[in-house]
Amino acid sequence: MIQIRALSKSFVDLQRGPVTALDAVSFEARPGEIFGLLGPNGAGKTTCLRILSTVLKPTGGSATVAGYDVLQDPAEVRRSIGFLSNNTGLYDRMTAWELVEHFGRLYGLEGRSLRERMESVFETLRMTDFRDSLCSTMSTGQRQKVSIARALVHDPPVLIFDEPTAGLDVLVARAVLQTVADLRDAGKCIIFSTHIMREVEKLCDRVAIIHRGRILDQGPLPELAARHDEPDTEELFFKLIEQDEARVAGSENRSESDFAPLAA
Repeated sequence: MIQIRALSKSFVDLQRGPVTALDAVSFEARPGEIFGLLGPNGAGKTTCLRILSTVLKPTGGSATVAGYDVLQDPAEVRRSIGFLSNNTGLYDRMTAWELVEHFGRLYGLEGRSLRERMESVFETLRMTDFRDSLCSTMSTGQRQKVSIARALVHDPPVLIFDEPTAGLDVLVARAVLQTVADLRDAGKCIIFSTHIMREVEKLCDRVAIIHRGRILDQGPLPELAARHDEPDTEELFFKLIEQDEARVAGSENRSESDFAPLAA
């Protein structure tokens, strides 16, 4: 459903110079599973997801979503995905129903098919009691449900969740995670980006650990634990990150020694 091969993204920062945000990243995600993209802030998670959602263009490699190439068929990719982050903006002057209806029409839904789809989504997410409330009057949890409904209204086969529980209280976060699990059980292909270990352990069928734009390792958590002899997910994560930091430091030291003056 999602296939990424040697995906790279570089850009020029006015202060830092050339920056590699993604370095030959490869993985795939399948229908009916949650693929976790686990990494610290700045690791490249969001860059990868923005390429998958056609917001950014890669500088190398390839990515396909539901059989469509992100560069050659961006419109079809956008029709095939629903995207949710922790800071998705809403139109405060619209009601929940109006906003989701608006996005349904953007995806080409009309008339009875749109109304029936919306009723199904609102019932599934338990949103009927505030469907006519303005977004400006909603609680944080209600606003996040509207964001989820907006991502689901066109019934996409692929869903991308970019740290969707960041900043949410524990009850709202729990409801979001349950919704994600239900969508997986309904056969959706889900990319779930987070740095919260408990969410990874609870939800993800397979994970990839990313740092400095590189995939350090990937697979089901039990396989990763056995391969690195570390059963604790958090300790496994830090172990791989620390090993990569040591690799980078060693590489930088070798580069500096290449330019060291020769002894007299």
